[in-house]
Amino acid sequence: WRALRGALAGPRARADRFGGVSVDLAELRGRRGPGPAAFGRWLQDSVKQWREEGRIAVWLHVPILQSRLIATAAAQGFTFHHAESDSSTLTLWLGEGPSRLPGYATHQIGVAGAVLDESTGKVLVVQDRNRTVNAWKFPGGLSNPGEDIGDTAVREVFEETGIKSEFKSILSVRQQHRHPGAFGKSDMYIICRLEPSSFTISFCQQECLRCEWMDLDELARTKHATPITSNVAKLLRYGYREGFDKIDITMKEFPAVYAGLFYKLYHRELPESYRNITG
Repeated sequence: WRALRGALAGPRARADRFGGVSVDLAELRGRRGPGPAAFGRWLQDSVKQWREEGRIAVWLHVPILQSRLIATAAAQGFTFHHAESDSSTLTLWLGEGPSRLPGYATHQIGVAGAVLDESTGKVLVVQDRNRTVNAWKFPGGLSNPGEDIGDTAVREVFEETGIKSEFKSILSVRQQHRHPGAFGKSDMYIICRLEPSSFTISFCQQECLRCEWMDLDELARTKHATPITSNVAKLLRYGYREGFDKIDITMKEFPAVYAGLFYKLYHRELPESYRNITG
C-alpha cells in the first residue's frame, strides 16, 4: 500500500470550474502503474474524499498501456465518455440526480472548396476514384482538429488538385445525421468559395479519377454532378453575375472570453450604414 501511494503520488486531482475533478493516470510512475487491486483501493478512497469535498464529477484519463485499470474503474461505477488513439476517458457522476455531463463530440466536419477563376468563369471540379458513380464534385475532405474551415478547404484543394487558392467565404452548409461515412454519427459538410492563385492542375492519382476547370454554366446544368454540387454551382453562378456580396458568408476573428484564445464568427456582411450602430 505504501508503494502504491508512492506510485500514485504523480497524478493530481485537478479541479475544474464546473465543480468536477480530472485525474490523468499518465502521471503515474512507470509505464504500467499499479496493479488493479491496489488501484481499486486508491480509487475508492479518492472518490469518497471527492464526495466529501462536494465534487460533482470525476474525469479519469487512462493511457492505453494502463487499460487493464478500466475494468477496476468500471466496477466502481465509471463509464466510458470517449477514446482517442492513445487513451480513453471515463467519468463518474457524483452529483444529485441523473448525470449532467456533456456528451462527447458527435459530428465530423467535411469541407470542400469551390475554386472559381473569375477571369474565365470556370470552376475546379473532380471525380473521386473510389466511387461507384463518377459524378463531378468540388474537391475537399475532413477538417483536422484545430484547423479553421477556410484552411481545410485550401489544404484539401491543393492536396487533391495541386491548385493553390485563398479562402474568400462560406457558400453553404449541409447537415446529415446517421451518416455511414461518419461511423453513424452526424456530419456537417461546408462548401467554401476560394480564389485561385495557380491554375495548372496536378491532381492526386490515388484519390481522383478526373480533374478539370469546368465552365460554371455547364456545371450548373449537367446531370453528371452530385446534387449539392449542382445547387452550389447555381448559387455561385448567381454571385458571379450579381455580386458575391449577395451570397457570401464571410469570417471575422474576435478575442474569446478565455485569455489568449480567439474565435471565428461567420455571417453575412451588414450594409455599411448598419455596421457602426450602437443603439
